[in-house]
Amino acid sequence: MSIRIFVPSDTTARSLGADQIATLIQAEALSRGIDITLVRNGSRGLLWLEPLIEIETDNGRLGFGPVTSNDVQTLFEQNFYLGQTQHTLCVGLVEQIPYLKNQQRLTFSRAGITDPLSLDDYLEHDGYTGLDNALIMTGQQIVDEVKTSGLRGRGGAAFPTGIKWQTVLDTPDEQKYIVCNADEGDSGTFADRLVMECDPFMLIEGMTIAGLAVGATQGYIYLRSEYPIAHQILTKATETAYQHGYLGSNIRGSQKHFNLEVRLGAGAYICGEETSLLDSLEGKRGLVRAKPPLPAIVGLFGKPTVVNNVLSLAAIPYILNKGGQAYADYGVGRSRGTMPIQLTGNVKYGGLVELAFGISLNKLMNDFGGGTRSGRPLKAVQVGGPLGAYLPENQWDTIIDYEAFSSEQAVLGHGGVVMFDDSVDMGDQARFAMEFCKVESCGKCTPCRIGSTRGVEVIDRIRAGERTESNWQLLEDLCETMVDGSLCAMGSMTPIPVQSVMKFFPDELRHERQE
Repeated sequence: MSIRIFVPSDTTARSLGADQIATLIQAEALSRGIDITLVRNGSRGLLWLEPLIEIETDNGRLGFGPVTSNDVQTLFEQNFYLGQTQHTLCVGLVEQIPYLKNQQRLTFSRAGITDPLSLDDYLEHDGYTGLDNALIMTGQQIVDEVKTSGLRGRGGAAFPTGIKWQTVLDTPDEQKYIVCNADEGDSGTFADRLVMECDPFMLIEGMTIAGLAVGATQGYIYLRSEYPIAHQILTKATETAYQHGYLGSNIRGSQKHFNLEVRLGAGAYICGEETSLLDSLEGKRGLVRAKPPLPAIVGLFGKPTVVNNVLSLAAIPYILNKGGQAYADYGVGRSRGTMPIQLTGNVKYGGLVELAFGISLNKLMNDFGGGTRSGRPLKAVQVGGPLGAYLPENQWDTIIDYEAFSSEQAVLGHGGVVMFDDSVDMGDQARFAMEFCKVESCGKCTPCRIGSTRGVEVIDRIRAGERTESNWQLLEDLCETMVDGSLCAMGSMTPIPVQSVMKFFPDELRHERQE
């Protein structure tokens, strides 16, 4: 019987040599006369183990990682393909690795298990069950199920998804749209990419269900151009879905229709903001629109539009399969379901951790992350991307929950958790936050466009010891102006990391570090 060997095909694994390893495994097996079937699966999200090679055994999949091309020969010499475990890279049964075993994977339940481009694999693992249910429901019934789930936008705004869908459903128009915001640009985030590279049919299914719910017949995935592998995989998966009647006219004989296209962005961070994204999708320069009107009423090409993040839409198949209440049974307070958290920065065990809302940041960084990679003391944590606050130690017991983070003047955002050890200069981090906005601002509103430029200058004067107190007061006023006067979250949130440094690490902003 052929032995199944799994080599991940996502961006992380490929960047670490997975393609070459796959080629070497096939060549080595051929030269030794060993019958293998090599499967290019997705990543499990245990990034410190990538490339993680898995062997199918009677007891489950046995893992070896991180594997390099130099390890392939010794793996064969020690009979790894027979399930032998003496090789130093053996990590045991993958499902029993605590980092994975202790998660609550709803959205990422198939990641790393299936071949991302195999529709048969997807169907064998509960795929398209949610769509089958949705096809016999009314739009209102689907929307009600999403409301019951308590799902809130995972892109950062945390707006209730069911309410947004209800608005589009209730807005009469012959043409409506579903737009997936896949312009994942926050530093330290990669969960969207993992969805698209490891389980693309889940996103396609989620968008199709959204179309059925609100009466939209056309969808677009606005994909970050820096994700070429995701683009390839999504394009192939979409073609397969069309070929098998899961997209297009008369879906699965239901007389219902939904078309889907993948469109590439042009590398602008601001196009992760939903109205800029819509402008870009229409072929214009990505500029923020004033609201109201909301995109749910006047969106793409002036039509009612659902704009949801990848993770929000990827949660939909589970909700329509298991029921909204099954999803809502996870979580705390108003934060229901699970949150895919991305551990990055100076962390020993970086990767994806999907858990129900409610775990503390401290427990997450230590129990899963294992502390800093450098072994030095942890100094600060930035959650929610480049516009999130830098949290000092006295805030690390904050639980992962939208309201808990808000009460600490912090944001959960897209779930990126970037850790910094005590070697980081927090004054530099404050300057980086303001400079990031200066570079990425769309330029439409003055507080963001001019404020960020002046902000960098003021921080530089403070760091240089030039009229420190008066410039400190000026920076405070400037931050307040940007918060209150900016047109979108880009400008209004840029001061958050700066203000957190001013509050918790003032000495490092006042005095530039001398190396």
